[in-house]
Amino acid sequence: MKLSYLVRGLPGHPLHPPLTDLTIGTYTFATIAAILDVTNLVQRNAAYAWWIALVVGLCSTALTATTGFMDWIEIEWGSELWKTATAHLSAMLAATGAFLAAALVGHHGYTQGTVSGGAVALTLVGFVLLTTGGWLGGAVVFVHGMRVLNLVSARFEDTALPTSTQEPKEAE
Repeated sequence: MKLSYLVRGLPGHPLHPPLTDLTIGTYTFATIAAILDVTNLVQRNAAYAWWIALVVGLCSTALTATTGFMDWIEIEWGSELWKTATAHLSAMLAATGAFLAAALVGHHGYTQGTVSGGAVALTLVGFVLLTTGGWLGGAVVFVHGMRVLNLVSARFEDTALPTSTQEPKEAE
């Protein structure tokens, strides 16, 4: 077993993509909670849920970004895959910055049980950037085939178990 497997995952089972589910889901929930608060569909509790979700999202971003960065540094510099992955990285950094700013700007409102207009705006900007970054991340995997093993006719046991010894190869 290679040391890199601890932060990159096993061949065919990278760590970054499943971690994105937690981060994207948490930020999506925060965005919904902010909208519920400003539309007065839910009062007080939506503001608390919004801010706590942002904090959880920011914490999960640390792990998600670390695993993504470990994948990114392995890409051939200047390649088309690198360009797409760098655009993904840039969008996600910008989204994180917007969500961090929303949490900081909105903290006072959160303590009062409300989400301020500025905090909602920053949350929405973060969500648009997050969605853009997710789209680009999908291109990294589904268009460029990064970290994808081309084992379409492999046995179930060889693909489902995280003990495969096959190394990733270029997508065809």
